[in-house]
Amino acid sequence: MTDQEAAPPYDGGGRRISTREAAELLGVKPETVYAYVSRGRLGSRNNPGGRGSTFDRKEVEALARRNRREPAMGSPASGALSVRTRITLIDKGRYYFRGVDATELAARHSYEEVAEWLWTGVLRAGATFTAPEASVAVARRAVDSLPEHTGPTDRLRVAAIAAATADPLRFDLSEQSVLGTARTLIPTLVAALPPKRHDQRDDGPLAHRLWTRLSGRDASPAALRALDTALALLVDHDLAASTLAVRVAASARAHPYAAVSAGLGVLEGPLHGAASRLAHRMLLDVLDHGTAAPVIADELRAGRRVPGLGHRLYTGEDPRARALFALLEDIPHAAPALAAAHDVVATTARHVPLHANVDLALAVLTASSGMSASAGETIFAVARTAGWIAHALEEYGEAPLRMRPSGHYVGDPPPQPLPEQ
Repeated sequence: MTDQEAAPPYDGGGRRISTREAAELLGVKPETVYAYVSRGRLGSRNNPGGRGSTFDRKEVEALARRNRREPAMGSPASGALSVRTRITLIDKGRYYFRGVDATELAARHSYEEVAEWLWTGVLRAGATFTAPEASVAVARRAVDSLPEHTGPTDRLRVAAIAAATADPLRFDLSEQSVLGTARTLIPTLVAALPPKRHDQRDDGPLAHRLWTRLSGRDASPAALRALDTALALLVDHDLAASTLAVRVAASARAHPYAAVSAGLGVLEGPLHGAASRLAHRMLLDVLDHGTAAPVIADELRAGRRVPGLGHRLYTGEDPRARALFALLEDIPHAAPALAAAHDVVATTARHVPLHANVDLALAVLTASSGMSASAGETIFAVARTAGWIAHALEEYGEAPLRMRPSGHYVGDPPPQPLPEQ
């Protein structure tokens, strides 16, 4: 037996058990036991010999009972769906990352620093992400081979899959390995995007690098700050549809690249990551008409929701929109698009009390910066990749395949006769 497998001694009247025994009681891998420790869900002590760790059996059994007692998903009868998480809380018109106000974090820290906080609960000042040359090379080749009309989410998904092929350690789901993947995958996705200018950046803050992939214009410090803050504001938002897809993939122990690819597949829907594209086009129409009234009328006449307004999780204004609008007011060339957005809100409010959401604020940023209508979708996807990694990390620490709901069959009762040809 190794030291880790040997039966540890009794300690303080309570039996100490090995990592292997703790894993068996919890129904998880030994790596997951250490993930519980790192996240504060379980205590451990080093063996007297200095190798391996021991755990209080009663504490392990209590954790196992909690895991069984707190199902991963709500019951079909209740119609609710819930997943245990320590990452994001949305409550009373505000949202928090690990208990800290998310808008304040985004206002004071870079996207990379907020991502580190989300992943580890530690704020790493001056954090930067660097993409390996081999990973960037294979991702760029894959993206460059796509048709010219390919959308941004498809480009990012192809880049993620290509980057995975260059990483032989992608199946290592230990926390440190996944964190290493996260810190290289995000800059690889940005570097794989086609540049909009010749002096593209592949170093420095991620927002600066992303700007050269989205706009051919020079970026002012205020504009770069707005983009960086937008990334930080959008890094996570509880269990959005794409995030749930990521957690399902992680529950089946898909590697991080595959989990991110699952999120990107869901993100492309018009009710999720692509919503800012619709808001961007609407703002351009308002600017062309000089007023929001006819544009809003056309949207309503066609039976469509007005893009960029309302959010099911907020009765008032989306706090992400409020924070981003405040920064956009400091950018002189954003004034026309900002005025158009305010006109949209005011015109719609005459009939329906809807507030601006982050998609409208993001549309102001993209429309006023010479970016395409799809740029908001790119910003959203790059930002949310960090959140997806945080959720994948959390899910790797749970029992595998817990995200497996039971179907509620409502078809014809069996046995039915074989169909005739």
